Amino acid sequence: MPTISVPQSLLRALLEKRGHAHDIAQVNEELPLLGTDIDRCDDETLDIEIFPDRPDLLSGETLAFAMAPFLHGAPASPDMPTSPSGISVSVDSSLSTVRPIVHCAVVRGVHLPSDSEELDLFIKGLMDHQEKLHFAIGRGRRRVSIGVHDLAKIQPPFRVVTVPSTTAFVPLSRREPMTLQEILEGHPKGMEYAHLLAGNEVYPLILDQNDDVLSFPPIINGDHTTVTHTTQDFFIDVTGWDERACESTLMLVCLQLMERGGSVQTVDITTCTGERRTLPLGKGQQHSVPEELVTSLLGRSLSDGEIHHAINRMGGRFEGRAAASEDAPDKSRSMAVASADTSELIFTMPRWRFDLLHPVDLVEELAIGHGYEDLGSDHPKAQLTAIARPDHHLRRRVRDAMQGLGMMQIQSLTLSNERDQFENMRWMPKHAVTKITNPITVEHTVLRQHLLPGLIRLLAANRHHDLPQSIYELGTVVRDHTNCDRLAFLTAERGGGFSAVRGRIQALCNDLGLSGWSVEPLSDGEGPWLAGRAAKLFVNGSWIGCFGELDPAVAHLYDLRVPLNGAEFDITALASLVDDPV
Repeated sequence: MPTISVPQSLLRALLEKRGHAHDIAQVNEELPLLGTDIDRCDDETLDIEIFPDRPDLLSGETLAFAMAPFLHGAPASPDMPTSPSGISVSVDSSLSTVRPIVHCAVVRGVHLPSDSEELDLFIKGLMDHQEKLHFAIGRGRRRVSIGVHDLAKIQPPFRVVTVPSTTAFVPLSRREPMTLQEILEGHPKGMEYAHLLAGNEVYPLILDQNDDVLSFPPIINGDHTTVTHTTQDFFIDVTGWDERACESTLMLVCLQLMERGGSVQTVDITTCTGERRTLPLGKGQQHSVPEELVTSLLGRSLSDGEIHHAINRMGGRFEGRAAASEDAPDKSRSMAVASADTSELIFTMPRWRFDLLHPVDLVEELAIGHGYEDLGSDHPKAQLTAIARPDHHLRRRVRDAMQGLGMMQIQSLTLSNERDQFENMRWMPKHAVTKITNPITVEHTVLRQHLLPGLIRLLAANRHHDLPQSIYELGTVVRDHTNCDRLAFLTAERGGGFSAVRGRIQALCNDLGLSGWSVEPLSDGEGPWLAGRAAKLFVNGSWIGCFGELDPAVAHLYDLRVPLNGAEFDITALASLVDDPV
């Protein structure tokens, strides 16, 4: 979670400007309910972790803006007052395949601190806020990137164009021009974010009337637009691929500067599709929530006064009730639509609340604003007496036996890949493999059919620790698209061999009360086992699994240079063969 450190003097000044006293004890007690986790709150500093769903709290200024109604009952301000700036931005049609969304705003008359140290903290806070928004909303600048410029040093109108990699300008923290290619290959920010423009033949630039470069999004700004101790008027550009993320990010930067006394002004933008827009849209976003959804989720109905108080604490405004449309669908509808003869609650929320995606999110806002402690009480209507799993006692006895052998239980991911499951382990898929349709990484493409690969990967990650290391897993695998339970253990020890692992198998069978067990040699080349040093385990004539020494060639694939021995058994099959003594 992102962490911010805010001077208490800043919070005190911002709240006192609104006529509220800053109470540190109240902050410690109530602020965590807003979506935060306080690490430190004393007379000097507030160190606070912001939950990922509240990017609107990532600066001292925007945090104070949210604290005023939540802690002190101030009237909420879901609208952002704006006025025209007279500045225009035109976006070339070539941006449609490079970085199509461009949002801009102007903030004038920001009140700068008179103290040089506080002024440094203001500029640092402005830059830190941008980087945290790049992380929280921008996904590392992929979805959104921000540029903040000194308006006095640039000449509108502005243009967003695409240029070849040979175009040069002076980037931030440099004194000599660099081409775009040199920036991507030699500038620290260029090297860090070059992957975002990989494969492009042309690159985006924001230019002013004199063709001076404001920004090379999403990489770096021009050096001459740098915000300094004398900057009072700001030009803000936000570019990216996600319309809603760009809008929220732009408004949050504006909100931070507005809390410093600035006046937000709109910019006329001609988009890459030729559409003309005036941004930012200061008026809040209206949401409707079926009243029956609120009642069903919270377990009680709320009066108009309670709704107004709750949503005001969360920075919104309650506009009243509206009757559901006459053609509303029946109860099989989505929970976002009110059924006939019911009412909807109408709210206006800030457009920068990026986390409000669904009416359920508004219900959560009401619950937080009202207070969970005052939602009433209820009793469960269903019978909650627990019933043990059919294999509960067997699983408990297996765990006791493995721990008695000095092994540590682990739980690895059910997601794996075909290289670990089959290729490296020399197993052929004997069951249908359940594959992930849209895997996020090459490491997680299938649901596992074996447990041993996960144990080997764990030992590989801990190979710098002392030997011996003994681990086991009692977990679920997926074969033929059906869950089944398996047991696997693996030991890394210098003196281990087939006799050692056979001794463990004998101890396990004795602990489980298996009298009809036997072993047979395993065919060479079948699985990860060392030739001539592995066997099959049978219980009452049924094959349960295999055990033995692992082939060093398999261990070397994971950079393990120590003898390994282990086993993997089918617990689902074993459960049908073992009597439950309980």
